[in-house]
Formats: sequence, C-alpha cells, structure tokens
Amino acid sequence: MAVAGRIGGELVAVEQIDGRPRIGDVGDVFKAFLKLGLTSFGGPIAHLGYFRDELVLRRKWLSEAAYADLVALCQFLPGPASSQVGFALGFLRGGLPGALVAWAAFTLPSVALLLAFAYGAAAFGGPLGQDLLHGLKLVAVAIVAHAVWGMARVLAPDRQRATIALGAVLILAFVPSALGQIAAILAGAVAGTLWCRRVDDGGAARLPVVISRRSGILLLAAFFLLLLGLPAAVALWSAPGLALFEVFYRAGALVFGGGHVVLPLLEARLVDPGWVSADAFLAGYGAAQAVPGPLFTFAAYLGAIAEPGPDGVLGAAIALFGIFLPGMLLLMGVLPFWDRLRRDARMGAAMAGTNAAVVGILGAALYQPVWTSAVASSADFALALTAFVLLAAWKAPPWLVVLVTVIAAVALGLVARFG
Repeated sequence: MAVAGRIGGELVAVEQIDGRPRIGDVGDVFKAFLKLGLTSFGGPIAHLGYFRDELVLRRKWLSEAAYADLVALCQFLPGPASSQVGFALGFLRGGLPGALVAWAAFTLPSVALLLAFAYGAAAFGGPLGQDLLHGLKLVAVAIVAHAVWGMARVLAPDRQRATIALGAVLILAFVPSALGQIAAILAGAVAGTLWCRRVDDGGAARLPVVISRRSGILLLAAFFLLLLGLPAAVALWSAPGLALFEVFYRAGALVFGGGHVVLPLLEARLVDPGWVSADAFLAGYGAAQAVPGPLFTFAAYLGAIAEPGPDGVLGAAIALFGIFLPGMLLLMGVLPFWDRLRRDARMGAAMAGTNAAVVGILGAALYQPVWTSAVASSADFALALTAFVLLAAWKAPPWLVVLVTVIAAVALGLVARFG
C-alpha cells in the first residue's frame, strides 16, 4: 500500500512502512533532524552513523537494507552525501514537506553559528585574533589529513585503487584547477572500469520510495540546464548575485566524496579571483569543524564575506541554496532509475575508480592550499600533528580538537610576543 504526494506536478508514491503512512509526519521529522543538527559532529561519515542509530535502529523508519541502499545511492552521486541521505529520509517519512524540513533542521543550526563567526571575524584583526585564526587554519590541516587517511582506508585499500588515487594527485600537480579535478574524476572512472571489475553492491534491498520516471527526467533536465546555462547567463548579465549562485551551484554539482572535497573547488573559484582571502577561507573552514551538521554550510560563511556581493545574510542564502540544490535535484532525479543502475557491474567499477580518485583530490588539497597556507614553522607542524592524533588516535570530538588547538595557538602567540 502506498500514499501519494506530488513533486513537479507528477505523482510520487511513498510506500507505507510497518503499516503506517509517512506523509504528514513533518513534526516528527523536524524534531528528529533538529536533534541531529544540534549534535552531529564529526563530518559526513559520522553523520551517516548518527542517522543509522537514531532513525534506523531507534525509530525504525526503514530497514537496515533499505538504509544501506540509500547510502549507496548518495555516495554514487555528486554532492553532500550525508545531507542527501537526510533529505531522502525526510522524504521517505513525510513526503516533499518532510524532505525540506529535514534539510532545514539538520542544516540551519550550523549556518547560524557560521554566520555569527563571519560577522565576528572582523574583530580578529589584532594579534590575538590573528593567533586564533591561525589556530583554526591548523585545525583544517588536521581535519583534512584525517579525512584523507580515513577515506584512503575505505576507498583505496588495494594497489589498483591506491594507484588511481596517486594518478589523481599527479594530474592535479600539473593541472591545479577545477579542470584538473574534473579530469582526475573522469580518469578515475575510466581506470575503475578496467581495474575494479569485482565491485559488488552487497545485494542491497530496493528503496521503499518510488518517483515517477517522468519526474526523474524533469529533475535531471533541470540539473543539467542550470549547470550548462548558468555560466552563459553570468557572461550575459553582470549580476553579482547570479555569479555567486553559479560558483556554488557548480561546486555542489561537481564534488564527489562529501564536504571536505569541496574545499579545492571553492578555493579555486573564490580565493584565486580575490573574492575571499586565503586566510579568511581557511579560518572559516577551521571554524566549520567546530559546529555540528553538514560541512557544506561552510558555503554560508563564504557567501556572507564574499567581496563582489551580495554579502551578509543574502549572500549566505544564495551560496547555501546554490551548493545544496544540485545534489538534491540529482538525488530525486536518479531515484526512479537507481535500482537498475546499481546492479550494473561496470557502473559499480567506475564508481570504485571515481571514489579512489576523490582520495587523490583530497590528498592534493591537503598540500595546497591547506598545508602551505597554515604550516610555517616546526611549532605549527607539532600543533597540527597533535590535533591529528587527537582526532585519529584518541577519537576526540572535532569541537574539542578545535578548542584545544586554538587555545594552544593563542598561547604560543603570546609566548612569542611576550616571552
């Protein structure tokens, strides 16, 4: 038995689970995701664990097999995997209103905190503020290094995929731009089809949600229309808001592997042209580690401080909408076709190669701009290494690592000035 909602004018059938309809449980969705949005520290992989514990094991919104299939789909697509999983869970529970409420409740707490940081960053112009910002940049070194280490263990565990990851680093060494990142992903997909033939989907169950294929085609068409049409629109009309939206839409449309991998894409489009300074970029990225929720909310901070404007709350809203929209369009567009796609061996092999290339892209970003902009002395190296050990060996929560690193950086700065 199924209940129905509508998206884009087309019928959307959402199956009942445990005999109870899910459309209309928007309040339940809001409470569950607000709790997650306030407490989910640790990045996208940790978020998937929070979702499983709260919504699969405790609330029993769907089966383990269906959840595994949903995670596989969102890992397959570009965009913020944990936010896409949350959006889909909200849709499954409460239709399109539930999906929107899930996204808002999970995302807006960290947006509010990063906006507060953006407005307060101007107060960090003195020596003490500079020490604090430097500490946040060192945190970014540890966080990205930890992400590379963790992703490499999962996504490049054998020599074939490790070689694909190395190939991505080499491509970016010679083509250090967004074009190089796209080339690395495409090369990874090709290499994966040749080297990763034994990838298996584990027999995941079919998702208990069905969107009509016509709706899926319309949503995918909207995704590609915006991806191809926005650069032309920016070239024709000199509108800062449109240019800002195009930057974040393209970043959200082309990033594979979650929030950390968006770092080099945004750095190339915002820091290189001078829209955001390198110091402000890395300080905001460090601050994003101290807040719960999706790392893509870093976009709100960048939109609020971007020089061409519109900055402030409006710039934050444009950037936030731009970076999340492509992933959600793709998710809803691919859902009707996912069951057939994921059973194709070649597609699985290509995705294995793509994921290995993502490790290489993130490894290249660890060096430039993260390491080169933050580590300038042996003391900086020791502090970044300490933060990494706290994350990797002691399993300390990211907010605590941020706090310890910033306090240590400020203390070292005071000793250097007055000692």
